[in-house]
Amino acid sequence: MIWLFHRYYPTRKLVFFLSETLLIVAASCLAFYVHLGYIPYQFSEISFCLKFVFIVFFLQLWLYYFDLYTFRREDSLFDVSLRLLQAVGVATFLLGAVYLVFPGLMISNWSFMLFLFIVIFFALTWRLFYFFFLKNGYLNEKVALLGFSGPAKEILAEIYNQLDCGFSVPLIFLPYNTRVKPEELENLISPPPVVKYGFHDLYPICRNFGVSKIVVCLEDRRGNLPVDELLLCRMRGIDVTEGETFYEHLTGKIIVEKIRPSWLIFHGGFCKSRKVLFLKRVLGIFLSLFGLIVTLPISFLIAILIKLDSPGPVFFVQERVGKDGKIFKLYKFRSMRTDMGSDSPKWASKNDPRITRVGRIIRKLRLDEIPQMWNVLKGDMSFVGPRPEQPYFVEMLRKKIPFYDQRHTVHPGITGWAQICYPYGASEKDALEKLKYDLYYIKYMSVMFDLYIIFKTIKIVIFGEGAR
Repeated sequence: MIWLFHRYYPTRKLVFFLSETLLIVAASCLAFYVHLGYIPYQFSEISFCLKFVFIVFFLQLWLYYFDLYTFRREDSLFDVSLRLLQAVGVATFLLGAVYLVFPGLMISNWSFMLFLFIVIFFALTWRLFYFFFLKNGYLNEKVALLGFSGPAKEILAEIYNQLDCGFSVPLIFLPYNTRVKPEELENLISPPPVVKYGFHDLYPICRNFGVSKIVVCLEDRRGNLPVDELLLCRMRGIDVTEGETFYEHLTGKIIVEKIRPSWLIFHGGFCKSRKVLFLKRVLGIFLSLFGLIVTLPISFLIAILIKLDSPGPVFFVQERVGKDGKIFKLYKFRSMRTDMGSDSPKWASKNDPRITRVGRIIRKLRLDEIPQMWNVLKGDMSFVGPRPEQPYFVEMLRKKIPFYDQRHTVHPGITGWAQICYPYGASEKDALEKLKYDLYYIKYMSVMFDLYIIFKTIKIVIFGEGAR
């Protein structure tokens, strides 16, 4: 496992990406060799290499944006092939546009076309090869669960749902006084793990099953925790970790309904150094100024369309809860009708009748949030952070959801970890799920994490994912 930006990733994901990079470079060499009969001597020159670095970067960027580095159980060969052709098609079209503006970046037409065909073949073959190893579990790290509490069930469900999570659970240890029905495990994971009652011979059994990590998920550890057995495993090279911590690294969220305040107090993270806060502020100001200037023509057009589409103001102004519970006025382009008021606030729903024709478009493209960059400049918000909520909902949710107020320890953001990992929230259950991601972001908050979130946000905006 490697630590990348903000969380653990299986090493094989980085190996897969770098291997594909080498395959694309090999495809370029092969294309030149087939077309010309040799690899041009200029290939060693910096200018020629930079052209191919640009092509490789651009192509892999669109492979990422079309989810070709995400592997799901339901993916078929047809789905992967279609997304691959779409990614290469979009990349080729945009490269053509770049070459019109910067013709010096262009390489031979015939070599480029041959290069694309070879890349499609290599990329598809490489993915089929990788899928074979994933589905047969050859690349998974084997994990044993100690106990079958709530976190254990969540972990099993996540591992089963994620084809490329990097883990498999062949073994579960339970106290003698605990009994689990076979169908409970079959509903969570397939094939179901072997269940061992009691903690004797913990190390030799784990060694026989090839287990490299033990995840402790006991509901009550007092008198039940096999300290000596776990210590032996730890000293013999088997990693031992808490269920809540493992769940956090596996999913990118904190299981707030299962943790105690002591877990938040004594575990690492939640550091808000002056350096990080200063750099976040500088990044927010730069991106907001740049964004407001670049989108100025679009903003004028949106304002005109809003006025033509329905009566009412161009801007929507609403009170939201910011850092330390401070109330501020949030600005957005109006996307709803003003003649459909209600007695109390309510979340937007799918196909909400209040949304105007123009509003549906700008919400889909996230263009209604352009004015929030003014909130960032004012200091009410950061560019990245938890989404600010209305005071009405905050008062309701803080009474029902544990640790809900902790999301107000940082400035809210235009985009955030919860926004890119979870679809639009319109219920108390959704608010709980988003809080799990918000607390994870606050725990690992950094400038690199912010840049990663912004990079993923661009993908969501381009493809219009998750908006209502």
